[in-house]
Amino acid sequence: MSALNEQLIDQLDWHWNHQMRSRLEGLTDAEYFYEPVPGCWSVRPRGESSAGLPGGSGSMTIDFEFPEPVPTPFTTIAWRLGHIIVGIFAMRSASHFGREKTDYFVYDYATTADQALSQLCEEYETWKAGVAALSEEQLWEPCGEAEGDFADHPMIELILHINREAIHHLAEVALLRDLYAHRS
Repeated sequence: MSALNEQLIDQLDWHWNHQMRSRLEGLTDAEYFYEPVPGCWSVRPRGESSAGLPGGSGSMTIDFEFPEPVPTPFTTIAWRLGHIIVGIFAMRSASHFGREKTDYFVYDYATTADQALSQLCEEYETWKAGVAALSEEQLWEPCGEAEGDFADHPMIELILHINREAIHHLAEVALLRDLYAHRS
């Protein structure tokens, strides 16, 4: 692994190990599914979504619509973790690191907070191992058509984007846990 790979991994791994893992410990199902405002998007038992395009292959579905309504609905911890697990890590690992293909509509979403955290850890480790295995030359190669807007951009830009996205959304999860703890 090159020094550049180490830096890319360390950017997200430091946040993961020193801030996020401890903030996720003890996440309860009540917090996971907590809807702080009416009309939230979440992960719900199949058949209970009112969203236009609920996705998922198992007993749970994730709320979606395309195009997104304006304003976009507020999202629960369950929805945000589903987004991180599938849209940020799993789909990218499938596109670049040999993970089985997946997307929002075929993924089997967690029924509990513990299961979601397990899925998150598994997908994070897969992503991290994939980044570690890239040569320095591969970091500068275009991402390819699987990445849409990033197709012509070097892989290093996608990795930095994924790091930002994960840090951003995991911070939102931490804030929602604080909101849940201090609700009246």
